[in-house]
Amino acid sequence: MSDEVITRPPVIILLGPPGAGKGTQARMLEEAFGLVQLSTGDLLRAAVAAGTHAGLAAKAVMEAGGLVSDAIVLDILADRMAAEDVSAGVILDGFPRTAAQAEALDRLLAERGQKVDTAISLEVEDEAMVDRIAGRFTCAECGEGYHDTHKQPARAGACDKCGGTAFKRRADDKAETVRERLKAYHAQTAPLIAYYEGKGVQDRVDAMASIAEVRSALRTIVSRVSD
Repeated sequence: MSDEVITRPPVIILLGPPGAGKGTQARMLEEAFGLVQLSTGDLLRAAVAAGTHAGLAAKAVMEAGGLVSDAIVLDILADRMAAEDVSAGVILDGFPRTAAQAEALDRLLAERGQKVDTAISLEVEDEAMVDRIAGRFTCAECGEGYHDTHKQPARAGACDKCGGTAFKRRADDKAETVRERLKAYHAQTAPLIAYYEGKGVQDRVDAMASIAEVRSALRTIVSRVSD
């Protein structure tokens, strides 16, 4: 038997509802491990703008008011994963969303000699997440983020960063809307978690912990699958 060690870039799926910190943590993982976060929304827009074969197909569907098919999304994803800048591995955000998409992704990866190394679920407490999201507001001038409970401006009514006095809240950050988004997320993600648990690659991280604690847990998992 050969002693040669065959290495391949890890494929990491990051699951978590809006407000769970996926974006923040993905950026940290990118910096720490040289990974590239691939968001399906960004990939679609880039493919359409670049005029690739799959991008043109997606553009035609979207202009007709339809939903882009899984096959087109997979074609776009395959094109992106063939690029040199993802040689250290990828974090998939926003795909797959269903067990059928997960199966299709497995087939695509198998053709490339790859597989999903871990599907990390950022676990949340719904009511705590409602408080976290519904309390958010930002400076209308510079975008600095604040929170009703956890991070008020040092001087009431003025942004710490730019001194601006106008603030805004996202319309979909209302408590009732957040609860509905969480309900939809859990219903959509539950089959995926079962799918990846069956594959033996499901990991869970307490997303209600501090950013530093979540980062440490994620780094431990990514270090394991990157060895």
